[in-house]
Amino acid sequence: MASISKSLLFFLLSALATIPTHQHPLDPVTPTEFTKVQSIIHNSYPKSSHGTAFHYVGLEEPTKHTIVSWLKDTATKAPPRQAFIIARINETTHEIIVDLSVHRIISDKIYDGYGYPMFTFKEQEVANALPFKYAPFLESVRKRGLKVEEIVCTSFAIGWYGEKKRNRRIVRVMCNYLDGTVNLYMRPVEGITVTVDLEEMKIIGFKDRSTVPVPKADGTDYRGSTQKPPFGAQLNRISMVQSDGPSFTIEGHRIR
Repeated sequence: MASISKSLLFFLLSALATIPTHQHPLDPVTPTEFTKVQSIIHNSYPKSSHGTAFHYVGLEEPTKHTIVSWLKDTATKAPPRQAFIIARINETTHEIIVDLSVHRIISDKIYDGYGYPMFTFKEQEVANALPFKYAPFLESVRKRGLKVEEIVCTSFAIGWYGEKKRNRRIVRVMCNYLDGTVNLYMRPVEGITVTVDLEEMKIIGFKDRSTVPVPKADGTDYRGSTQKPPFGAQLNRISMVQSDGPSFTIEGHRIR
């Protein structure tokens, strides 16, 4: 099964209103083209035992020379439509270029350098849920007197500090506390760190270093509708208008 970033899906949905014919060689990849990319990749790697995850799909931009030549005579045939893809296939990072006009891969490079592709929302969601099934974590929450249903966990890259190589994709899961506020970042659960291997999708490290009181929820809400001004002051409404209309025009994907 392929996992797709929610931000990527949002981009694709927002592109539904695009004109089906390409008005410019730099127009972004359309939903139809994205479906074609999926088909090409899956047909090229039909036996991907660990699944295929798309971490990035975007336009492989033509060269500047090609664009300038086309602009001089837009009646000529537009440059070939190509897409650049970063995908994890069988626990390996691939940088792939697909020519959409001929429906095939024209370049496929294995990336084995430092770092790894951006996380997908799906794998972050799964990683963030792991602590809630992990007994040592639940015991640490109980020890602090916190409500486990009010805890929200998020994943963070662990960073690079000069190591020669790191093959595993690892994140640190850190948690915050709600219970009276929506501004969870003001109420960190200090002292607890959970380390997760994204490839195996399991906890490989857990530390409960120290117990620090969680900040109070009072005064942490940032929503204007719930703000209470100090000393009885009144919050006045703010409005912004452009009575003569905007000072820009939008033509397809171009803003002038």
